[in-house]
Amino acid sequence: MAIATWILLRGLTRGRHHWAGFDRALEAAMPASRVLALDLPGNGELFEMQSPTCVADMVLNVRNQLQQCGAVGPVGVLAVSMGGMVATQWAQTWPKELALLVLVNTSMRPYSNPLQRLLAKNYLHLLSLPFASEKPVDQERTILKMTSNHAQLDVLDHWAQMRKSQPVSSMNALRQLWASARFRAHSSAPQMPTLILGSHGDSLVSPLCSMQLAKAWGVELRMHPSAGHDLTLDAGDWVLAEVQRACGALSQVQGSVR
Repeated sequence: MAIATWILLRGLTRGRHHWAGFDRALEAAMPASRVLALDLPGNGELFEMQSPTCVADMVLNVRNQLQQCGAVGPVGVLAVSMGGMVATQWAQTWPKELALLVLVNTSMRPYSNPLQRLLAKNYLHLLSLPFASEKPVDQERTILKMTSNHAQLDVLDHWAQMRKSQPVSSMNALRQLWASARFRAHSSAPQMPTLILGSHGDSLVSPLCSMQLAKAWGVELRMHPSAGHDLTLDAGDWVLAEVQRACGALSQVQGSVR
């Protein structure tokens, strides 16, 4: 049986408009599924909301959005970076609501340390971004350099426009950083099938974060050889193939149970 609804969650200060077409590609690849790219409070269309300082409150907001959308569950969740923390909290608190969990280049305590979760060379750039006086397109170019190894410069104008029309406040950026820094996953692995996707070429977060998380949980890990932190941007087709493969495996398991 196909997963009826897929939920997509982005990371720190990023919104649904940052999927750069991956959401539409997933919908085309999963024609029997509804794909919902949601914003976390303080980001995207929810930029006027105050970002929570704990990941658990972000989960409550996501669940409320799903209820308003009339989404059919259990859902599949694909989440990037900080979005992976939100997805993990959700999976470990309400496991019956998720059918499949796909975590992309995420990191969390207790499985990785602060210097792995944000490589030292990025601290100054990341912490200064909320206060930068650069033009929006230059700010986005800085982010793209940190997160993409196969930069698709055609996204810059759109992302810059969204930065102007849906600006993430400096305070919300700091609140999200604080929520990410203090998040700690439960000791037990998620109960539903879980796939972790990572990038050997990630220069924002150490690839060890994905590796250590997969090892601790005893779940499947797939690593892309060259993509950067924004794996769905750099290697969207590869991610789609991995998600389709995971869905096929899930269908086989469900079929054998029946």
